[in-house]
Amino acid sequence: MKIAIMQPYFLPYIGYFQLINAVDTFVVYDNIKYTKKGWINRNRILVEGKDQYISLPLRKDSDDLFVVQRFLATEAEKELKKLLNKVCEVYRKAPYFDQNVELLNKIFLYNDHNLFSFIYNSISLINEHLGIKTQLIVSSTLEIDHSLKAEKKVLAICKYLNADFYLNPIGGLELYSKNEFRSHNVELYFLKPKPIIYQQFNHEFVSWLSIIDVLMFNPKGSVVQMLNEFELL
Repeated sequence: MKIAIMQPYFLPYIGYFQLINAVDTFVVYDNIKYTKKGWINRNRILVEGKDQYISLPLRKDSDDLFVVQRFLATEAEKELKKLLNKVCEVYRKAPYFDQNVELLNKIFLYNDHNLFSFIYNSISLINEHLGIKTQLIVSSTLEIDHSLKAEKKVLAICKYLNADFYLNPIGGLELYSKNEFRSHNVELYFLKPKPIIYQQFNHEFVSWLSIIDVLMFNPKGSVVQMLNEFELL
C-alpha cells in the first residue's frame, strides 16, 4: 500500500496532484492548525504575465483552531463570485478556457463554506477532472493518537493503513529519516517534480502556478501526462 499525507491546499500546483496520483491512498489533514501566509486558502494565478495571489476570504477566528474548525467569511458567496469572475477574466482567452470553465464554477460556487470542506471539494473535483482514482481519506477519521507530531504521526498513520510505502514532497527531505521509516517496515521516498514549461500567452514563463494555470494552457491529455513528470529520491 502506497500512501501520502498532506495539508489541504486551495488549487495547488501540479506537484500536489502528482503526489496524489502516485499513491493508492492520500490522507488529507483536517485536524491540523490553519497557518497564515501558507497555501491552505490561497494560491497564485497569472495576471498580465505576472504571478498574483488569490485567496479564499476567511472569517476572523482564533489562530489555534484546526482547518476543519475554520469557515469562510460571512460575505463569502459574494467574494467567491468576484474571485471566479477574476479567474475567468484573466484566463478567458487561454486556449483551454472553455474546457475548464464548468470546473471553475463547481469549485468557486460550492455551497459548503467550511474551509476544509470547500478545499476538499476542490481537490476531489480536480481529481475527477483528471481521472485520478486515488482514494482520499480525511485524517480525523483514522483511529490513531492524534496528539502525535511530525514523523511519529506519519508513522502511526502508515501503521494504521498497513502502508509499506510512504511518499513525501521533496520539501520534507530534511525532516524524515529513511532509516527510521525502514525500522517500521515502511519505505520512504520523496517526490521531486521535473521542470514543466508551457506557453502562457506571449509572456515569459512563470513556473509552479496553480493547477488552474496548467489546465488553461494545456489539453487535458497533456496535463494527465504531466502527472508522471517527477522523480523519486
